[in-house]
Amino acid sequence: MRIASFASFAFAATVALFAVTQAQAADPVFTIVIKNHKFEPARLDVPAGQKIQLVVKNMDATAEEFESSDLKREKVIAPGKEVTISVGPLKAGTYRFVGEYHEATAKGELVAK
Repeated sequence: MRIASFASFAFAATVALFAVTQAQAADPVFTIVIKNHKFEPARLDVPAGQKIQLVVKNMDATAEEFESSDLKREKVIAPGKEVTISVGPLKAGTYRFVGEYHEATAKGELVAK
């Protein structure tokens, strides 16, 4: 009988752990593409008060650095590669970012609403 109780407890614990993992994986995903040394889209509306995953894909032939002092994030992205950056939860507002290697053209913003 104790083995059955232990098995039931282990199963319940596994289900609970799976539910927590799935909730973390359920963060909304938003994608920005770097193309011709510009971010597309240059403005991205995201939900305020919620953690998000920001996927940045570099379609250029050269590396680019996603940098945002507003978001306190920076990440170099190799040509043809992508990175996922966890962001938030953000307060309502505008958060600017640049491509540090091409700041004159690579500019964008996340707008949390």
